[in-house]
Amino acid sequence: MKAFILDRYGKKQALRLGDVQEPVPGPDDVLVEVEAAGLNPIDSKIRDGAFKLVLPYKTPLVLGHDLAGTVISVGANVRRFKVGDAVYARPRDGRIGAFAERIVVNESDLALKPGNISMAEAASIPLIGLTVWQALVERAQIKPGQKVLIHAGSGGVGTFAIQLAKHLGATVATTASAANAAMVKELGADVVIDYRSQNFEEELSGYDLVLHTLDATTLEKSLKVLKPGGKLISISGAPDPAFARSQGLNVVLRLVLRLLSAGIRRKAKRAGVEYSFLFMHADGGQLERITRLIEDGTIRPVVDRAFPFAQVNDALAYIDTGRAKGKVVVTLK
Repeated sequence: MKAFILDRYGKKQALRLGDVQEPVPGPDDVLVEVEAAGLNPIDSKIRDGAFKLVLPYKTPLVLGHDLAGTVISVGANVRRFKVGDAVYARPRDGRIGAFAERIVVNESDLALKPGNISMAEAASIPLIGLTVWQALVERAQIKPGQKVLIHAGSGGVGTFAIQLAKHLGATVATTASAANAAMVKELGADVVIDYRSQNFEEELSGYDLVLHTLDATTLEKSLKVLKPGGKLISISGAPDPAFARSQGLNVVLRLVLRLLSAGIRRKAKRAGVEYSFLFMHADGGQLERITRLIEDGTIRPVVDRAFPFAQVNDALAYIDTGRAKGKVVVTLK
């Protein structure tokens, strides 16, 4: 089958379109014909070699963390899916590879595709949807009346997080450019901070949660808007010791990550708030709950551009600009 292959790690290293062996499903697996695949910054970071210590993939490697498609075969133990089902997923770490014509996914990572959206829209959802669900519902346990700041509201994570936080009953603030203010307000943002002309840490206070997706400077400034007992959850900041334990990293790497996150953890403790790093995990059950929110109209996908499969490298280059509004996908059909 055809796939885009990373032959070696390297900054902006181009992926090669080539032939790879057809994947064979195990007893608990589902073989899916990929019809659309979502792109995420993690694909670029793995390509560049930034995650080699914590996600030690061996090259050659097929990237891609989001997919939507049709089931073409199932393993002997699979009960929830059948041939012909339209599905979507974020495959678990170690089993990525959505930039390909077919992929094997563990049954527990998979969910039926929402019936009211296209394959391209469905492929945009799993990674960002699960990231936001695990931050807002699982970890922060957001309740009605709480105040949430979501950075980079026009990005992939931001567009989903605004909608889910609003559904949970929160007052939602976000940072965005003036050009994207109308879009994030339409998604549900109550307060929009123009990051080019305003300092969010001076405009906001008394927040229960900040969902951080940006740089280290923004991470530290975010402490200032939280009330005592508030939570700062980062998906792009310094990994903390809890993350190192959950990944089963060796003692040396655990020490390295402890040292890298020591500064922000110390400052958070001094401010009386809780800092944690979130690295999302695959979960088909949570994806099913997200499906219901999409089908009832609570959340809608936001897709900036859909590239043809042959232009995976162009799509990655567009992701690298940081200017995408919502998600970028590639389509195979």
